[in-house]
Amino acid sequence: MLRWIPYAMVRVTVFFTGGILWAIYFPEIFSLQFSVSVSILFLIAYLTLRFAYSGSSIGFLAGVVGLLCLFFLGYSHLMLKSGKTNEQTLIQLNDTVQFYTAIVRSSPESKSKSWKVEVEVEAIRTSHWQPITGRVLLYVSKKVGTIGWRYGDRLIIEGSPVLLKSPANPGEFDFKRFLSFKNIYHQQFVLPDQIQWLSGADHKGFIYYSHLARAWAMGKTNWYIAGDQQRAIAAALVLGVTEGIDTDLQNAYSASGAMHVLAVSGLHVGIIYAILLLLLKPLNRYAWSRWAVAIISLICLWVFAFVTGLSPSVMRAVVMFSFVAIARPFGQRTNIYNTLAASAFVLLLYNPYLVMSVGFQLSYLAVLGIVYLQRPIYNLWEVENRVGDWVWQITCVSIAAQIATFSLGLLYFHQFPVYFLISNLFVIPLSTAVLIGGVLLLAVSFFSPLAGLIGKLLTALIDGLNWTVIRTEELPFSLISDVHISTLQCWNLMAILVSIIFLFEFRSIRWLYIASLLTVLFTYFQWQHFGSTVNKKQFVVYSISGHPALEFSKNGQSYFIADSALMGDEERIRFHIRPNRQLRGVATVIAKEGVPFLDTRQGIALLQWEGLFIVINNDRKSILPSNLKVDYLIVSRNSFSTDKELDGKGIGCLIADGSNSRGYLKKLAKFAEERKIPFHSVLDKGAFVLTD
Repeated sequence: MLRWIPYAMVRVTVFFTGGILWAIYFPEIFSLQFSVSVSILFLIAYLTLRFAYSGSSIGFLAGVVGLLCLFFLGYSHLMLKSGKTNEQTLIQLNDTVQFYTAIVRSSPESKSKSWKVEVEVEAIRTSHWQPITGRVLLYVSKKVGTIGWRYGDRLIIEGSPVLLKSPANPGEFDFKRFLSFKNIYHQQFVLPDQIQWLSGADHKGFIYYSHLARAWAMGKTNWYIAGDQQRAIAAALVLGVTEGIDTDLQNAYSASGAMHVLAVSGLHVGIIYAILLLLLKPLNRYAWSRWAVAIISLICLWVFAFVTGLSPSVMRAVVMFSFVAIARPFGQRTNIYNTLAASAFVLLLYNPYLVMSVGFQLSYLAVLGIVYLQRPIYNLWEVENRVGDWVWQITCVSIAAQIATFSLGLLYFHQFPVYFLISNLFVIPLSTAVLIGGVLLLAVSFFSPLAGLIGKLLTALIDGLNWTVIRTEELPFSLISDVHISTLQCWNLMAILVSIIFLFEFRSIRWLYIASLLTVLFTYFQWQHFGSTVNKKQFVVYSISGHPALEFSKNGQSYFIADSALMGDEERIRFHIRPNRQLRGVATVIAKEGVPFLDTRQGIALLQWEGLFIVINNDRKSILPSNLKVDYLIVSRNSFSTDKELDGKGIGCLIADGSNSRGYLKKLAKFAEERKIPFHSVLDKGAFVLTD
């Protein structure tokens, strides 16, 4: 029987988190003033019931009131952090900004054509200068050269930040929503003459020096490790810096089930903590050793976090293991679930939006899975051989973590690595060796001969790690990809897994009935998705700046028409087009040359598909008949002359794809308005989608 009483901190964190989630999904239900008032009332009621009355019934009522108080505190906490309640924020501003001053709040990240950096606005100039707060994501043209800005530097920037846009294509990743969880609602693309450095950091605090420490560590790593990709993997494993890793190599890590090692997380910090406990084991003979080990462990863990620049993923893992380190001296008097819940509670107090972080969710689920499932799985098979037992332990950890994170992996990444057990047998030891070697390299970097030797060894280890994941990816059927499940189905899968676990834990047949019922429900959701989405025909003109792109899909097959540049750009297809294919269950894609209903004549493409007559005009020299009769006329590359005398009655809709210029789109919109032709510009309105 599950006993709820010992899990006090779990209850506190669950209800506090519930309030945060309610504020994220239903922010209009309660005002900030109402939620704060209710929190105070519930707190007074709780204290009154707890201390003025006694008895089990009153105690239960006090507990319920206390949990409701925590719920509304969580709601209020997020509303205060959102910045939307403060009138002096950038998101509340309606005027056009001429200039603004801002403070650099992240290390510049290299993109293909620009540098990406987060800045915090201090003041803006409209008709006059005024103080204001808010964060902006800056994309600085690489024409400026290498950026030497540091955390805390002050800049003056010309121009007005623009609000982030919602996804322009069906199923596309919602970058606007993702950044809103960081309180970033604006972005700006700036040229070199629009930005000027004003001064260094006014207040050089803990975070400032941690960024300097990370820059120092990056410099040492790059100096002693040979090869660009080897340096990038070392930086990811040791410092949590993932930029610079080749896309193909990232895909190999993902397909082999080893992606988790490319970001410093609970695995890495857990390894460091385990090594610390091993090194400090001789102190166990002394009575004072428990607290000494805890204090030394805390210092070492936070020094590691400091050197990595206090990145969110490292902070999350270090806070988690800090609570574990503090709990150890108490021995049997602590509960690991309460310890984990307490660490999550502290992190959510610091930043309530962490609850929406994929890393936060996966980290805590993986640790919970390992804590709860690893030992029972390990006990299923007793291996007497020492090496075999070690292999079985790693396998059990991998299975436990995979079970716990399985549904979230499908929801966020739409794939499942088939050979994760095989790859992790090699990846975990190798990545552990790289992590330890990287920390050791930084520790002895002052002594060049030894650091150089360690650097060569690390290069060889990383080569072996990369070889392992690449070979695993090359195995047949290594990855089940393009899986689509909804958030509701994700929760459904979690409930099925929990029911199966409880079936073995409590040995009650009712959990089998619940699991079966939930499986039927999951199947219903899946068939509903097939009927409402996959089996429907769809015609879509995608919104991709600089490129024409349209697709016809039905019953898991699509016909894709685009220019050769986009066809070869895997990154853009992955971001803009592939999500819609996953949503529609597309298994087969036929490119432009193989489209059977496409006929090209003198710069005009004619398509007849499922009763639709579509014309694509992509050549200025082409001649369209004045009495043209089509359902859809698609204009590409400014090719359609707006001076033509065209009878608009024969055009069902005029569509401008993403390859047209902004100036031309204004002329085309005016042309369509004068002739009363329905007009859709994908760059302004998002993708054109017709589903039947």
